Amino acid sequence: MMTDAPWLSLIGIGDDGLDGLSPVARSTLDAAEIVFGGKRHLAALGSDPRERVEWKSPFSASIDALLAFKGRNVAVLASGDPMWFGAGSTLVRSIPAAEMRVLPAPSAFSLAAARLGWPLDDVECLTVHGRPLERVLPFLTPGAKLLIYCHDGATPQKLAALLAERGFGGSTLTALSHLGGEGETIKTARAMGWGAASVPDLTTLAIECVAGEGVSVYSRAPGLPDSAYIHDGKLTKQEIRAVTLAALAPLPGQFLWDVGAGCGSIGIEWCRAAKGARAYAIEPDPDRRGMIRDNALALGVPDIEIIDGIAPAALEDLTPPDAVFIGGGLSADGMVEHCWAALVPGGRLVANAVTLEGEQVLAVAHKALGGELIRLSVSRASPVGDFEGWRPMMPITQLRALKL
Repeated sequence: MMTDAPWLSLIGIGDDGLDGLSPVARSTLDAAEIVFGGKRHLAALGSDPRERVEWKSPFSASIDALLAFKGRNVAVLASGDPMWFGAGSTLVRSIPAAEMRVLPAPSAFSLAAARLGWPLDDVECLTVHGRPLERVLPFLTPGAKLLIYCHDGATPQKLAALLAERGFGGSTLTALSHLGGEGETIKTARAMGWGAASVPDLTTLAIECVAGEGVSVYSRAPGLPDSAYIHDGKLTKQEIRAVTLAALAPLPGQFLWDVGAGCGSIGIEWCRAAKGARAYAIEPDPDRRGMIRDNALALGVPDIEIIDGIAPAALEDLTPPDAVFIGGGLSADGMVEHCWAALVPGGRLVANAVTLEGEQVLAVAHKALGGELIRLSVSRASPVGDFEGWRPMMPITQLRALKL
């Protein structure tokens, strides 16, 4: 099969500018007819007369302009390693890899790890550039090392405040700015003592996590304590939630429909459990939608998408799911059938029922779809006078079905 020859060269550039380019990268740049890049990168070209195109904001708005030059020799200048939270991550969604040549420079993560003596395979590398700060929360565990691309010079101060608020004020923060350039600076302080001073915009923040005494630290494994959520009683309880998420089987990059989401616990823990996992939380009650928003922020998955509507009508035109959980509205006409039809091949459907009517729906669905129909019973010890006894929770009937 023939492929188009590369017409686009994606060249990583460090804070040391053109002087830091390898001979291959420099000759590739010199041969280009048109150069795309940010204002800072294009300024490195000096008085070079070639056509230059500065990226628009948002970055995706420039893709059509870039594609208009297909067939000509085009270079894109990007920071460090373009394929690590860089321009390349966006460009590969629109341009086949066979049409691109990527020449990376050391990433800011690599340079920061070299300055700190941190093995990169022991580090979580994250970004909050143009993204909510709460994305770092699932990674705050005792002893963890984080490297974070900052949005601007105020980001370290904001993250320091967030860490202090969450009981990680004793963590050591190191802001590494303009790595590899003449203006390189490094600032280190505890989160609780960071202060209000900003640092240069081009900064990578290193965090050595230290949890305060008595701080609740949540695993990314499903089954968080019920106390982790704001709720009005419509909450899949911890033990049932852990079993339900195991049946849904979160995988990296996959999409969940959490139907009748309540306070959002299933969708939230799906997103926490696997890299790039995403979810729709479909919930008609406005108070509960507010709880989902608050819980998603508090537990570090601010990008969960909340859908206002009643299923199955509210499910029209949503991204096809890799998994569906039906926790509410199970008895609505066509609910199970609609969710099953929407599932991609290999998708998982899990539905929980606590009422006799819901059990009847699951029994019919089990005959039609196959899978497993199981009963879950949990009891918790609680006081009985001066003693303790078992207090049973409502039993759950669960349907698990795999779409082949």
